[in-house]
Amino acid sequence: MKKLALSVLMVCTLASTTQAQKVKGSDTVLPLAQKEAEAFMKKSRASITVVGGGSGVGIAALLDGSTEIAMASRKMKFDEKIKCQEAGKAIVEKIIAYDALAVVVNPGNPVSKLTRPQLEGIFTGKIKNWKEVGGPDLKIIAYSRESSSGTYEFFKEHIMKNKNYANNILSLPATGAIIQSISQTKGAIGYVGLAYLNKEVKALHVSFDGKNFIEPSDETAKNKTYPVVRPLYFYIDKKAEAKSKPFVDFILSAEGQKIVEKVGYVPVK
Repeated sequence: MKKLALSVLMVCTLASTTQAQKVKGSDTVLPLAQKEAEAFMKKSRASITVVGGGSGVGIAALLDGSTEIAMASRKMKFDEKIKCQEAGKAIVEKIIAYDALAVVVNPGNPVSKLTRPQLEGIFTGKIKNWKEVGGPDLKIIAYSRESSSGTYEFFKEHIMKNKNYANNILSLPATGAIIQSISQTKGAIGYVGLAYLNKEVKALHVSFDGKNFIEPSDETAKNKTYPVVRPLYFYIDKKAEAKSKPFVDFILSAEGQKIVEKVGYVPVK
C-alpha cells in the first residue's frame, strides 16, 4: 500500500508540474508551431496542443479564453484590439518568424511571372483568361483562403490594395487544400506561405515595379528582395504570459530559430 501511495503521489506531482497549453490560429504558422512544440516538449514537461483554423479563429479563441496563444499571419485588427479592451484583456505581441507569401500556379502553366497589378486584376475578376497575361487561352480559376485567414487579409492589403475579391473566387479553409486544388487544375492560381511550397505547384516570380521579377525563396525572403514578406505572430493573454514564456523563449532561441529555417520560414534574427 505504501508503494502504491508513493506511486500515486509521484503521478500527482508530475501532473502538477506539467504546463498544458493551447496554441490556435493561423494555418501559415501551424507547421512551424507544431515542430517547435514537438522539440520543446522533448526538453520539458510541457503539454502543448497546436490547432489551425485561421488567424481570426485563433484571436477569437484568445478572446474567449479557449487558447493561451493565438497564431497569426497578420497584425491584430483595430476592432479585435477594442474587443480585447472591452474584455479586460491585455495582449502581448511576439514576432516569431518571417514568411514570404508565394503566388502559385499549376506546374503545367507556362506563365512564370506576374506583376502586382496583374495579380490584382486576376483576384478582383478583371483578368479572366491566361492569354491576357501572356499565357494560353485558358480560363483563370483563382483560389483564396477564407476571410478568417490572416493570409487572406495580407494578400488583400498588399497585393490587391484593399480592393474586394471577385465573387467567383473559390475560398478554401486550409492552405493544404489550396495546394491540392491547384495541383489538379491547369488554369488555377492561389497563394500560400513559403513553407507550403512543393513540386505539386509552381511559384511565380512577382514584380512590384514591372521590371524586377523575384522568385520567393529562403534567400530572397531573408534579403528582402522578394516584395511580399510578412511577420508571423504569437498573440498572448498577458495573464498567461509567464506560463507561455518558456515556449516563446525556446522559439526565439538559436535552437528554435534553426527550426524556423528547417520548416521553410525566415528567422527573426
